[in-house]
Amino acid sequence: MIDFTFTQEQEDFRKQVADFTASKIAPKAKEMEQNKTADKEVVEAIKQAKLTGVFIPKEYGGLGLGYVARLIALEEIAKVSPGVSMMLQIFGLGIEPILKSGNDDQKQRYLPGLSSGEKLATVAVTETTGGSDPTGIETTYTKEGNYYILNGRKIMLTNAPVANTFVVLAKDPNNPKAFSTFIIEDNFEGFKRGKDWNEIGLHGCSVGEILLQNCKVPQENLLGEEGKGMRVAMSAIGEVGRGGMVGVGLGIISTLLEQSVNFSKKRILYGKPISNLQTIQNKLAQMKLDLEISRLLGYRAASMQDKGQRCDLEFAMAKYYTTEAAQRCAKMAVDIHGGYGVVEESIVTRFLRDSFVLGPSAGTSDIMMVIIARAAIG
Repeated sequence: MIDFTFTQEQEDFRKQVADFTASKIAPKAKEMEQNKTADKEVVEAIKQAKLTGVFIPKEYGGLGLGYVARLIALEEIAKVSPGVSMMLQIFGLGIEPILKSGNDDQKQRYLPGLSSGEKLATVAVTETTGGSDPTGIETTYTKEGNYYILNGRKIMLTNAPVANTFVVLAKDPNNPKAFSTFIIEDNFEGFKRGKDWNEIGLHGCSVGEILLQNCKVPQENLLGEEGKGMRVAMSAIGEVGRGGMVGVGLGIISTLLEQSVNFSKKRILYGKPISNLQTIQNKLAQMKLDLEISRLLGYRAASMQDKGQRCDLEFAMAKYYTTEAAQRCAKMAVDIHGGYGVVEESIVTRFLRDSFVLGPSAGTSDIMMVIIARAAIG
């Protein structure tokens, strides 16, 4: 039996997040867009609502609602602020490697604080030499006594300015095929924040870089097995990272469709609403199709994730389709709005910029197509 409806618990959670978004995020949306950074009050509200711990098990202080609920939360928040949704999704990306690959001690030390929002996490993989191909990273680690010493620079990290817990991928300089993953805190010796990065959209979150200069990491902060960290990092990106991008994209498409329908009914041309025009109807139909297809792909993958099934291919397909659809729908929404679609104050203009940040995040569309093609070829 296939059931495409939310459980009562999930529907209740969706309504709670929608109410939270309307009261805590919506009033700050324009301000965040102007300041191009995360809002401290919004971050604090997210902590208080325990939205950082949606999929963390209750035994570690989380809500224990699973990955479908995480997608629900991201979609609802992104309807108002894709930037805040992006911030929350990256918190989850930083949590996932500890939840799935951490030992009992690491889970006990970090997950309760990450659940409550006392600690905020992100993943540090991208470098100037390694993005879509993480094997190109140059950050290195060496073992000295009871510590690992890391050196390198990680860039374009969402949440870097506000996070205090970083899951960092580094390589063994003596073995180019050996990569390890570490949990690094911002108070470790040799850790330093770099400059902030300004993106064209998603202004409800902050992006920056970190510098590791002989950073001393206790050996107990090695995440997973030494030399096998690539699997730890990429597994999290492949499912939680790409799943999060789907959630942000869904919220964008949903709002663009709603805005376009409302505008087309009110905009009068030749004495009639432009919603009567077949050209406009075709665009609205395509947007509706894109929304429903994206939802089916995304929630199917998240449902598989909740069941413990492998779903990296399903998330690759969902991430590709949804992020491409978000850009496509943003273009159509601008077309429908005409001149009103290109003024700074317009939601459509803001979401257009936001949509174009989704493409490169958690793997480019070209990389998603490679993954999908390999699966098709077998």
